[in-house]
Amino acid sequence: MHPFAIATAGDGAYFPLLQGLVRSIRAFPQGAGVPIVVLDLGLGTEERRWLTHEGARLAVPGWDHPFDRPMPEYFKAMVSRPHLPSHVPDAAIILWLDADCWVQDWSAIELLLAGAAATGFAIVPELDRAYTPFYDGAPYAHHLHDWYKACFDEATARRLFAYPLLNCGVFAARRDAPHWALWARLLADSLRRTVLFVSEQVALNLALRTGGLPFSQLPARCNWICFRATPFSSVDGRLLLEPELPHAPLGILHLAGYPLPRKQDPRTLSTPGGGTVTRPLSHGPPAGTPAPRPGERPEEALGRAFALYQQGKPEESGALCRAILAASPDQPAAAFLLGVADFSLGRLEESRRHFALAIALQPDLGDAFNNLALLERNARPRLASTLTKRALRLQPDALLFTRLGTLLRDERRGGEALDAHRRALALQPDSAEAWRESAHSLRAAKRLAKAVQGYDHAHRLAPERTESLCDRLFASLSICDWRTHEETCRRLVEVIDRDQGIVLPLLSLLIGTSPAQQDRAARHFHRAIVGPASAAPAVRRPVSPGGRLNVAYLSADFHEHATAHLTAELFELHDRTRFAVFGYSYGEDDGSPMRRRLEAGFDRFRDLRHADPDDVAALCAEDGIHILVDLKGHTQNARLALLARRLAPIQVAYLGYPGTLGADPMDYAIGDRIVTPPEQQPFYRERLVRMPDSYQVNDRRRPADAPVPTRAACGLPAEGVVFCAFHAAFKLTPALFGLWMRVLKRLPGSALWLLEAGRDASANLRMEAARHGVEPARLVFAAHRPQAEHLARYRLADLALDSFPYTGHTTTSDALWMGVPVLTTQGETFASSVAASLLHAAGLPETVTRSFAEYEERAVRLAGEPATLAAYRRRLEAGRTTAPLFDTPRFTRNLESAYRTMWDRHAAGLPPEAFTVEPS
Repeated sequence: MHPFAIATAGDGAYFPLLQGLVRSIRAFPQGAGVPIVVLDLGLGTEERRWLTHEGARLAVPGWDHPFDRPMPEYFKAMVSRPHLPSHVPDAAIILWLDADCWVQDWSAIELLLAGAAATGFAIVPELDRAYTPFYDGAPYAHHLHDWYKACFDEATARRLFAYPLLNCGVFAARRDAPHWALWARLLADSLRRTVLFVSEQVALNLALRTGGLPFSQLPARCNWICFRATPFSSVDGRLLLEPELPHAPLGILHLAGYPLPRKQDPRTLSTPGGGTVTRPLSHGPPAGTPAPRPGERPEEALGRAFALYQQGKPEESGALCRAILAASPDQPAAAFLLGVADFSLGRLEESRRHFALAIALQPDLGDAFNNLALLERNARPRLASTLTKRALRLQPDALLFTRLGTLLRDERRGGEALDAHRRALALQPDSAEAWRESAHSLRAAKRLAKAVQGYDHAHRLAPERTESLCDRLFASLSICDWRTHEETCRRLVEVIDRDQGIVLPLLSLLIGTSPAQQDRAARHFHRAIVGPASAAPAVRRPVSPGGRLNVAYLSADFHEHATAHLTAELFELHDRTRFAVFGYSYGEDDGSPMRRRLEAGFDRFRDLRHADPDDVAALCAEDGIHILVDLKGHTQNARLALLARRLAPIQVAYLGYPGTLGADPMDYAIGDRIVTPPEQQPFYRERLVRMPDSYQVNDRRRPADAPVPTRAACGLPAEGVVFCAFHAAFKLTPALFGLWMRVLKRLPGSALWLLEAGRDASANLRMEAARHGVEPARLVFAAHRPQAEHLARYRLADLALDSFPYTGHTTTSDALWMGVPVLTTQGETFASSVAASLLHAAGLPETVTRSFAEYEERAVRLAGEPATLAAYRRRLEAGRTTAPLFDTPRFTRNLESAYRTMWDRHAAGLPPEAFTVEPS
C-alpha cells in the first residue's frame, strides 16, 4: 500500500486544469511517484491517454443516492467524495484536490498529510469568501444559515452558521478514518431534503463540527481562493503569496469560484482592475541567479549579505539574499533582509512581498510585521494597524504602541489611540517620541490643554527636537494660551537663524519672521523631513500646437473646506477645448454636496487615499499629466513626498500655502504683485508667477442671500459698533489682541465678535480682556455654522478686523463677498500681505494700513464714521459682480494663460522663469 494518493475529478472542459494540476505535482521530486486517481466525468480518448501516460488511474464515480432529475457531471464528483476509499483502495491517506488546483509549494502537501495522519482528517477553511460574489456581496453568514437549514434543520443552522465553511476542495484523510462513513450518512440525509451543490460541503462541516471526531484545521496557505484578491508574487515568480494575514506562501493555488474560461490556465489570475497577471509558477531557480559560495551554509551567506547592506550596498545584498532563497527557500532571515534592501532602494512592492514571505516562513517574526505595517501605512492604514497589533502580541514595545496610536488616530479612532499611547508611556515614560505622538492624539481629540503639557514634556526630554517646541506653540495658540508666547517665538527664530533644528514651515508664518527666514525654515524642513525621493521615470508628453494640456490639481481638501469654497468654480470654468482637468484627491470623502460638486467639476476625479507614491506616479503617467498643481503645501495632511517624485513635467504651488515650499521639485509658485513682488524671488525655490489682479480665485456660487439673523439671536448688543474677527484661534497673537482691546476701550459700547474655538480658548480670551481692562462680556463668540448661515451673519458686523502676521485668506474673501469692509495691515511676507491683495482686487485699498499704530487709529476713526462704512459697503456690494476679485471667468483665463506660458517654455527646452501674466 502506498503512503498516500492524490484524487481529483474532471471532464473534457476541465482537462486543461487537470493537466496543470498533474504537471505541478510531477514537477516536485516528492510528487514524481505519487499515485493519482482521476474520477472520470466525461473525458475523451486522447485525454484519458495523456492522463494514463502521466501515471494517473481513471475511476468511475459512484454514490449511494438516486436522483429524480438529471445532475451536472461535476455534481457526481461532489457526492462521490465521501466514497473515495472505495475508489482509492491502495493508499493509506487520500488527498483530494479539485481539478482547478495547482501545487506550488510541496510543504502544503506535507502539512495536509501530517494533519491527516495525526487526527484522521485534515482540512482548510476559507471557501466561504470564494462564493460571496455570487450573492451580490450580502453577508455570507446569512447564506450559510440558509444552506444548513435547507440541508438539515433550524437548530443545525443556528449552531453552525457562525463557523467559516471548511473547504471540500482541498482536504486529506486516512482511508480508515471514521469520518468517511459519518460524512456519507449526513450527505444522504441532506440530499433527501434538497439538492444543493453545497450539500456535501455542509454535510462534511456538520460531521466535523458536531460528530465528536478529531480533525486538523490547517492554515489558509494550503488553499487559495482567487475571488479574494490577486496575490503577491515573489520577484522571481517562484511563489505566489497570500496578500492578507498570515502572508504565507500559497502552497496550493485553488481557483475556487472562478468562471471556467478563466480557469483554463491556472497560471493566470485576474487583477482587481480587470486585467491579468501571469506567473510562471516554476519550481526551479531562474537562470542566471547568483549562488552562494560552494560549501557555504545559508547562515554564512546571510552574514555576507548583511555585511554588504551595512556597507551601503543594498543591491548586492539583495542579490545574495535572492540566491540564498533560491537555494534554500525556508530562510526567513534572508527574506527579511531582502525586504529591508528593497525598501532602501525604493522598491516598495517588492519590499512588501519579502516581508510577507519572512512572516510566512517565521510567523513569530515581529520585526517583519512591524516593517510591513510601515509600508502599508498610507495605502492600507487599517491593515497597517492590524499588522502592528500582531507585532505587539509578539513583542510588546513602547515604539510599536506609539505607532499603533498614530495609526488609530489617523483612522479617527481617538479613544483607542489614546489608550495605545498610555500603554506606550507606561512602558517607556522617558520617550520623547511617545509623549509627542500622544500629544498629537490629544490635539486631534480637542484636548488641547493636555496636548500642550504633552508637547512640553516631549521638549524637556529631547530639547534638540525643536518640532515639539513648534507643536507646543501651535497647541497653545489654538487655545489662546500666550503665557510663554514671546519667549517661544524668540527661541524659534533663533533656531531658524542658527540652523539649530526644525521649525515647522507653517508655524514660521505665524511668529513674525522675514521672507528669508521663512525660506530657510522651509528648506531645512524639506531636507530633513521630506528628503529626496526617487523621481518617477521621465515621460515625454508632447502637445500639438494649440492642443489640450492635461492639468491635475492635487489636494486633501476636496470636501467641505475653505480651499474647496474658493476653487470649485475654477475647475468648472476651465476651457475644455484647451485643457483637460483632473482632480487628484487624497483626503476624506465627507459625502457633502461640495464633494459631489467637485467630483463633477473635473474631467476625471481620482481618489488617492490608499495610493502610494508609485501608484500615483503610474496614474499621472496614465493620465498624461503635463502640469500638476499642488493646493496644499506645508499644511495639515499634506503628502509632500508625492511632489518629490516629480509626477509631472511641470509642478506648481498654488493657493493652499502662502509661502515657499523650499523644495527643488516645485517649478512655479502662483502669486501676484502684492504677495510675491519681484524682489522676493531670492526667497523662493519656485519661480514666481504674478497674476494681474489677486492670486486668489473665488467661487461666485458662494451663497450671499441666506436669511440674516438678528443681533439678539447672535448674542450681540442691540446698539454699538460690532467688530468681527472670524479667524482661527491660532492666528491670534497677544500683540494683535492687545491692539483690539485698546480699540474697544476707546469705543465704549463696542463689541468684538470672534469665532468659537472651544471652552479653553474662550476662557483665556476673556481673561486676557479683563487683564487689558475690558469687560469680558464685550467678547461675543460665534458658533460654527454651515457656510450659508455663517456668511449671512457677516451682515450684522460693521467692520472686520484682520489677523496678523498671518492675515485672512478665505475669511477676508467671505467678509468682502458679504459687503463687510476689512481692516488689515500689510507686512513683508506672502502670508502677511494676502488680505491687502484681496482688498486691492475688491476695490477697497483704503482699508490697508502699514503699521499697528495706523491700524488702531483707522479702526477707531472708521467706527465713528458710519457714512464712510456705508459707502464702503455699497462699493463692495456692487463689486460682487464687477470687481476682479470675484470675476472668476477672468481669473480662469489668466490662470490658463500662465499654464500655457509655463508649458511653452518647457516644450522649448527652457528652464522655469518668473513672469507676470498679462490680463485677459
